[in-house]
Amino acid sequence: MQTLQISIYVLGLLVFLALLFDFMNGFHDAANSIATVVSTGVLKPQTAVAMAAAFNFIAIWLMGLHVATTISKGVVHLEVVDQYVIFGALVGAIFWNVITWYYGIPSSSSHALIGGTVGAAVAKAGTGALISAGLVKTVVFIVVAPLLGWLLGSIMMLLVSWIFVRTPPRQVDGWFRRLQLLSAASYSLGHGGNDAQKTMGIIWLLLIAAGVTPASDKMPPDWVIVGCYVAISLGTLFGGWRIVKTMGQKITKLKPVGGFCAETGGAITLLIASTFGIPVSTTHTITGAIVGVGSVQRASAVRWGIAGNIVWAWILTIPASAFMAAVAWWIGTHIL
Repeated sequence: MQTLQISIYVLGLLVFLALLFDFMNGFHDAANSIATVVSTGVLKPQTAVAMAAAFNFIAIWLMGLHVATTISKGVVHLEVVDQYVIFGALVGAIFWNVITWYYGIPSSSSHALIGGTVGAAVAKAGTGALISAGLVKTVVFIVVAPLLGWLLGSIMMLLVSWIFVRTPPRQVDGWFRRLQLLSAASYSLGHGGNDAQKTMGIIWLLLIAAGVTPASDKMPPDWVIVGCYVAISLGTLFGGWRIVKTMGQKITKLKPVGGFCAETGGAITLLIASTFGIPVSTTHTITGAIVGVGSVQRASAVRWGIAGNIVWAWILTIPASAFMAAVAWWIGTHIL
């Protein structure tokens, strides 16, 4: 592939934008890790976000880099990538994140980034710029991730209900208040391990296109890995409070046992996806798990209207962020 002619200043600006997106990803998705543990009263909000941020970063030692590889080499062809495509992808994703955060909609930062990458690449070179295999895998898991979260959350809730059927409710509540700390930490590990790698992949893609890093390398530079984990952890630490209420209270009312089952089901889903290098939405996953837990109790326990609005946001995320990215790509070609 042809090496880009790009100034150090533009390269620095794009890396900064990528890390800004990563920070916003953590900020936007903080609710995914902490909403259940906060809404059940197990932890205070400030303690919950501190724990989530810490485990977001701890994932750096426990998770592979399969998702980063998918994003950097499996969505668009390397020869199409330039500074304008990266600029468009990041700006489109950031704008969509800001809009959905403002309205308290738990949409997917991951799919916003993928949609942004697709929109900017297509704006430059048409649909031939896309790698169908990587996109199909991502699109399929828009449906599979929440369904798997729903299934695992439901199974966990049924098993727990069966095992503790004769145990006094107060005793069950006490046990699961402690266990929910473990499930929340596990989900935060999965969130950091899957989501930080998406930004890693974008920066890695930029560095390959600019000739800074060889395309044959098996992993991005160490500073990219550490920088992305730090950025997403700091974003989580500041937290997206508008979305916490939607995730933890509006979809269904949770008790500690339900929070444990939802977080555990979601964490297992994220671990499976990260192992196979699939960039899934942590938002979709935990929402599906929460709905699964609520529906096991009784169908009316789930506010299906709220859940339906969230699904519409999921459907719109990729095309909306792609459109914004295409516009940003055009602007970038005139200002960079």
